[in-house]
Amino acid sequence: MTRDLSEVRFLTVAEVADMMRVSKMTVYRLVHSGELPAIRFGRSFRVPESAVVAAVDSHIADVG
Repeated sequence: MTRDLSEVRFLTVAEVADMMRVSKMTVYRLVHSGELPAIRFGRSFRVPESAVVAAVDSHIADVG
């Protein structure tokens, strides 16, 4: 399964925290628990934007 990575937009933890209106520590907890997929580059994480959208959509569906 090959995928063109030029189509994937990766976000930093700080960018994800801003988008979700939560702290960076909350994003780290989501990443470490496996609820939010991420790729580790050295000492930092990058999260696919599509994963953030999917996580938000799934939590909205749980509430309503």
